[in-house]
Amino acid sequence: MTRFIHDKFAKDYLEELLKNYGEVKASEKVSGEIKEIDVLFTPAKQQSSNIQILGLLGRFAEQPAIIEPYRNPASTDEICDCILKLLEIKAFLRREAKANKTKLQDSEIPKLWVLTPTISETRLSSFGTMQKAGWLSGVHFLPDALRTAIVAIHQLPQTPETLWLRLLGRGSVQSQAIIELQALPLDHPY
Repeated sequence: MTRFIHDKFAKDYLEELLKNYGEVKASEKVSGEIKEIDVLFTPAKQQSSNIQILGLLGRFAEQPAIIEPYRNPASTDEICDCILKLLEIKAFLRREAKANKTKLQDSEIPKLWVLTPTISETRLSSFGTMQKAGWLSGVHFLPDALRTAIVAIHQLPQTPETLWLRLLGRGSVQSQAIIELQALPLDHPY
């Protein structure tokens, strides 16, 4: 059950943007203590080249993804809870592969994208985040084994590539993204 308006909006919004490119499951259950993944995305077998229209979000969706959007700045505990959900999914996939006598490929394990409107440098450094070549500013990667990135929406450049993520920001970041959205041509698919 969704208790917060932004949570419902973010799930419905991301589902709508991603549905043409693969399977989207909102509020996916995770074993153990009942936890919900906000968005679990599995790309379609035949990936559409149109996914590029989603810019940075489309790049996240090129592979299986867990997307956890936050309306308020994500706390350390909330980020850790997201990582725990990812590890539970990975453990489930490993058990499933073992039962099917197959090898779990890295490409089948989702990457976690924590979307936070703002985040402090102190919190980012507490997770040992780093910038990676070829990625925009605002996308902070944890060490590779954790398959996780924290997306600081307020640090994303104001470009068409980041529009769909900046709409999930707050204050002036979101306001600017809404202005850009309204300026899109009427024949734009979204």
